Amino acid sequence: MLGSHWLVDHHPELFAGATEAVSEVGGYSVTFGGQRSYLLQTGEKALVWIKLTARSPSAHGSRLISDNSVTKLAEAVVVLGRRNWPIRLTRTTETLLAEVARILDVDPVRTGADELLLATGTASGFLLSTLRTTTNPTVLSGGYKHNVIPEEASALIDIRCLPGAEEETLREVRELVGPEVEVEVVYTDIGLETGFEGPLVETMVGLLGRHDPEASVLPYLMSGGTDNKALSKLGITGYGFAPLRLPDGLDFPGMFHGVDERVPLAALDFGQRVLTDLLLEY
Repeated sequence: MLGSHWLVDHHPELFAGATEAVSEVGGYSVTFGGQRSYLLQTGEKALVWIKLTARSPSAHGSRLISDNSVTKLAEAVVVLGRRNWPIRLTRTTETLLAEVARILDVDPVRTGADELLLATGTASGFLLSTLRTTTNPTVLSGGYKHNVIPEEASALIDIRCLPGAEEETLREVRELVGPEVEVEVVYTDIGLETGFEGPLVETMVGLLGRHDPEASVLPYLMSGGTDNKALSKLGITGYGFAPLRLPDGLDFPGMFHGVDERVPLAALDFGQRVLTDLLLEY
């Protein structure tokens, strides 16, 4: 909000003439089926952050109370946290699944989407969430004393849905939590999906092939978000491409936002060489 969105809203002139952008969380390698592949990010899920609030009369904790704000909130949090949203494929995930099936030499029709992506090993932690909406509880708040039922309890839910599914998802969320829990939209950001074609994509794929000839390149729809969301408001087409040739078995996505997030120096050196060629040649 105070970074790329602020710049786009207050100083769009800084981006005059720009038509394409290269951002983060794409271009890193994963190894499965005996094949190293690079995930080129060509899309991002939409972001909807909501706050749930449940209310009830304050009361002594020793009483027999059925109208309890914490209980109502907890029930709503469990419903959303355990919700297994249905699989909905986009053109990006359809292409990804077809390529994964080819590498694993399996029939994509007979093998389910979840099963296919689970077979990608460490990559599955980030790829599985691209098949469906996710509603993850992240913050709980309520009460101030052990023997007092509070008037109010709240929770923050991080919703990531497929591009264009924001309103539909919110309607279902409200149905799931019920009328006694208030749903407040705190912040939203758009979803994006770009085709896996065009001069820039061809250049990025070609450079990865030059620096790692035996590898393949797959498109993917990222579950998180980058500055490309903000830049899209100016008509700039964005991709995630920060190339990293990672060792087999390194759970790179699993370290995101962790206490020991890191990247091997050799992978960083690889990325520097690929990006340098991209800037010099495109």
